[in-house]
Amino acid sequence: MKGVLLVNLGSPESPTPEAVKPYLDEFLMDKYVIDVPFLLRALLVRGIILQTRPKKSAAAYAKIWWDEGSPLVVISQRMQKKVQGLTNTPVALAMRYGTMTILKGLQELHDKGVDEVMLFPLYPQHAMASTTTILVLAEELRQKHFPKMKFTIVPAFYNKPDYIKSLANSIKKHLDSFEYDHLLFSYHGIPKRHIRKTDITKSHCKIDRTCCSTPSPAHEFCYSHQCYETTKLVVEYLGIPEGKYSQTFQSRLAGDKWLTPYTDVEVNKMPEKGIRKLAVVTPAFVSDCLETLEEIAMEANHQFIEHGGEAFMAIPCMNDGDEWCQTVGNWINDWAKS
Repeated sequence: MKGVLLVNLGSPESPTPEAVKPYLDEFLMDKYVIDVPFLLRALLVRGIILQTRPKKSAAAYAKIWWDEGSPLVVISQRMQKKVQGLTNTPVALAMRYGTMTILKGLQELHDKGVDEVMLFPLYPQHAMASTTTILVLAEELRQKHFPKMKFTIVPAFYNKPDYIKSLANSIKKHLDSFEYDHLLFSYHGIPKRHIRKTDITKSHCKIDRTCCSTPSPAHEFCYSHQCYETTKLVVEYLGIPEGKYSQTFQSRLAGDKWLTPYTDVEVNKMPEKGIRKLAVVTPAFVSDCLETLEEIAMEANHQFIEHGGEAFMAIPCMNDGDEWCQTVGNWINDWAKS
């Protein structure tokens, strides 16, 4: 029997330092997130970051927290419920970090008699710190607890036509009510070394933008290429002219070389370039979360206005939108028939 496990990032249980600290510890101690030797990672995370970050992060979570709970979790649950209504195949939901574990998700499917699982990381673009860590942990759990279970992995779907259509239509719905000067595609940032580590050719990725547009097998796992390709396909679909859009990367840690240009730096410069009305979309996420609701919709908005901007729109993620859920439901039904 076939079943589906949707997997998203995760969330602390509440917007308090006491709840955020173990969540951050699990997240930042993941060797695919901070990819340095264990002792150095422990010193950095537990000796430095966790001494101050939980309080700051809890304050940020408190600003975006809903009555029902974490926006990311609530939205993911709504999506899972809507998708389940579009297919006869059992659909479960799990998070990579926090209490809604992948183990619980697999167990839920196993208890329903599922022995073949479509493992579906909810990330359009492939990255070590998102997709890889989900796939590695899920395989470890499968071998240990469900050795007879089989996995079918959903690869990065950044260029699938029906995904691009769903994303573009979701963006258009909001742009139709906002007379914007510029559309910014802001993707979650990752360290440049992650790009090199996922280069299966071990030679293609130079991280100078030219390699992203030069065909290569490396693109199958290249986060940078996949982000630029997503932007390119969306603007082509929407007919947005050159010069009216750009791409940046957000959410970096200090002391490392991350993908550039940086969202906060570029947003602050835009008013002096004549951009008064800015729309920002965050296509690295399918569900709104701390990075979209606080970092973009609140902080970037504030900075843009403070530097002379007039109007700012943070375009919501696809979330549990009907077209996006139908797209996922179609993918599941096509797989279930195969």
